[in-house]
Amino acid sequence: MDRSDEVLLPELDGPEPTALLPRALGWLSLALGAGALAAPGPLARLTGVDDSPAARAVIPAVGARELGHAAGLIMGGRPAGWAWTRVAGDAMDLTLLGRAMADRCDERRRRVAITTAVVAGIAAIDLVTAVRASRARRARNRLIRMELAVTVNRTPAEAYRFWRDVENLPRFMSHLESVRAEDLRRSHWIARGPAGRAVEWDAEIIDDQPNRSLAWRSLPGTRVPNAGRVRFVPAPGDRGTEVRVQLRYAPPGGALGRTVAKLFGEEPEQQVRDDLRRFKQVLETGEVVRSEGSPDGTSVRQQVMQRPAQPLPAATR
Repeated sequence: MDRSDEVLLPELDGPEPTALLPRALGWLSLALGAGALAAPGPLARLTGVDDSPAARAVIPAVGARELGHAAGLIMGGRPAGWAWTRVAGDAMDLTLLGRAMADRCDERRRRVAITTAVVAGIAAIDLVTAVRASRARRARNRLIRMELAVTVNRTPAEAYRFWRDVENLPRFMSHLESVRAEDLRRSHWIARGPAGRAVEWDAEIIDDQPNRSLAWRSLPGTRVPNAGRVRFVPAPGDRGTEVRVQLRYAPPGGALGRTVAKLFGEEPEQQVRDDLRRFKQVLETGEVVRSEGSPDGTSVRQQVMQRPAQPLPAATR
């Protein structure tokens, strides 16, 4: 499969994370910085610190800092880092305003209080933007891609029809507890996560080509952004169907989490490979069987539990 076939994930693809908010803050920094440098006196009066000699030096310095933020955020590079510098700048501004309010009274105190409230509101927006950008960056860094395939002795139409009924997926995907179809395109998934905790998300089918291809992705906001495409290609020599699966997801815990998972036999690629072997069994025989040689992961616990060939209990299919 070509990389051009990859299903895009809103959290992981395109500008980082969502271009609108960081760039809007960049334009705000530009306006504030230009105003502070061009008219420090009127700005001092507006904010209630015009009686302070230090304001003549502090306000232009704050303006220069804001122009630096504007350059970084508008250009779009490393929005997480630039957003956090805005948070740090907000903390400095709030500290200075707190001291200014303590030294003033009457009208000037009221103006300083209003300025403090405005800066606090901007600081809250900056903090939300910084957190979202940092999460998106971490998700990008831990993104896992895999492409696997299996040949099944069934027609593309049969393989597609079984996979298209998403409620069939837990029958061969061992990490899934359930998949509930909400409508023809949307579904709710529950999987077993780290330390046995359940992870839930909503997904949507975004490309459906009957008997040929199916693509889906998680909806924005999930803890585990994921997307996939499966193709059903007639195998050479009329030997059934090649089921080609392409997956992308960002598991919790990053590289360390994946390393620990390997130690316990839960390496993602091995899991998917085993899932495809079970898919082949279900489609060709109607049930999943186990034997000493059957795939069931690579952990010691899983290998010890292998047993002579027999159908899985109905409750676990």
